[in-house]
Order: sequence, then C-alpha cells, then structure tokens
Amino acid sequence: MMLRSPTGSESGTSTASKRSFKMETEENMGRLANRVALITGAGSGIGREAALLFAREGARVVCVDVDEATGSATADEITRTGGDAVAVRADVSSAGDSAAMVQEAEHAFGGLHVMFNNAGIMHSDDGDAQSTSEEVWDLTMGVNAKGVFLGCKYGIPAIRRSGGGSIINTASFVAHLGAATPQIAYTASKGAVLALTRELAVVHAREGIRINALCPGPLRTELLMRFLDTDEKRERRLVHVPMGRFGLAEEMAKSALFLASDDSSYITGAEFLVDGGITAAYVTPE
Repeated sequence: MMLRSPTGSESGTSTASKRSFKMETEENMGRLANRVALITGAGSGIGREAALLFAREGARVVCVDVDEATGSATADEITRTGGDAVAVRADVSSAGDSAAMVQEAEHAFGGLHVMFNNAGIMHSDDGDAQSTSEEVWDLTMGVNAKGVFLGCKYGIPAIRRSGGGSIINTASFVAHLGAATPQIAYTASKGAVLALTRELAVVHAREGIRINALCPGPLRTELLMRFLDTDEKRERRLVHVPMGRFGLAEEMAKSALFLASDDSSYITGAEFLVDGGITAAYVTPE
C-alpha cells in the first residue's frame, strides 16, 4: 500500500524528513565514525583524554604507550563503555616499535585514518645549554622529535592505503617563545616538530593526507606539574597567561578532535595554538 505524505505526494517519507533523518543519523554516528585512530602517549594526559573522546566520536582506537599498564587501562575503559580499542606497548623512539604499532592498527581494525603523534617527555634536568647533559638532549629529541618522525614514516603509508586521513603532531607554545626559565632540549624538540609538520604537510597535501601541529599552552597535567613543583614556579608561569589559568588535557583533546575530523578538511600545515593567549600577550590583564 502506498502512503501519502502530508504534502500529498505519494511517498513514504517527505524529502525534508529524509534529509532530517540523514543528518540525525550522521550526527549520532560521531565525527570519527568508521575511522581508525592511533594515539601515542594514550596512557595519560592529552593522549588519554583524546583516546576516550575519539572513541565516543565513533573511532576504533589504538592506544599506544611505553607504559603498558596505563595504555591498557585506557583501552579497557573504552571497551568497557562500548567502544573498540586495543592497547600496544611501544617506545616511539624505536623504529621497530613504531612500525609494529601501525601494523597492529591495520591488523586489528583493517586500516588507519587518524594518527595523533602525541607522546612526549619533559626531563627534570633539562635546562640551558650549559647545564643540560648530552644524555638528556638525546633522550628528549629521541622521543619528542624522532618519535614524531617515525610515527609519520610508518603512519603515512598506512593512511594512504586507507584512502587518506589526518595526522596531528603535538608541538608546544614554547616553540614560538623564548623563556628565562629554559628547558632547551624540550623547546628545540618542539621546534623540530613544527618544521617537520610544515614540510610533510606540503609533500602529502595532494594525497588526501592532512598534517597539522597542535601547540598546547601550559597545562594542568602531571607532566608539567612535576616540572612546576612549587607555588612560586606555577605563579611565575601563570602571570604570562591572559586567561589566568592552566589549560586542561580535555581541552587539548577537543582541539585534536577538530584536526582529526572533517571539520578541518581545508587545514593542513597549520600550527594550531591552544594556549590561553600566552603567545599573543605583551602584558596580561591586572
């Protein structure tokens, strides 16, 4: 039996209703529906919040961390709430581990569409050029810069095989500013991430692969709070932030989601500053 729509046309559902249903269905599916996302440093901080958020937005998530227990805990939380996730232990400064984590994404979920090269370290003995040891320099550059290079090296071919996608590399606001309280290896490593991101974005722009850098400002994460371990140190940093507070890992995760999704489909090679205004400030409000 043919049903008539309210307009009198012989149709089971009006065109407007079909369009509304399609929009609601796509919205309910989430911004990363049917995509596979690999996140390094997924056991804590920005990486953990991004993994949970990406899963809520429909992604199947590969939770990578050098700490097997924390990476597994993030993956377990995703699966416990109805999402799809696997945990992989990897040292991102190792070529073998980096290749293996990408292979696991393809093996577990059939492809790779989003890669969030987020893992990083900030060493307590990182200071100026005189006080920072060669060992601290090499360790920091190995994780923060080489780790991003290796993630891209092995991730780009997998994303190409999947038909394109997005890479987000975690840099930092410190790559834009000098500081009187230096952490020279960390700063240099994040500057390297920006340069690497720009160049690869241009190289792969016509392959449907977007590559952007996320530049967080000072965050209330365990990583930074271990470094700013006194009230004096924390206030010394906050005096320069116009918004007057530390950012949150979940705020960075939402920014990464924007770069991962089609909402940023015309953005590549960008340095996405999410920093409470610190890089825009000459003086801050009283």
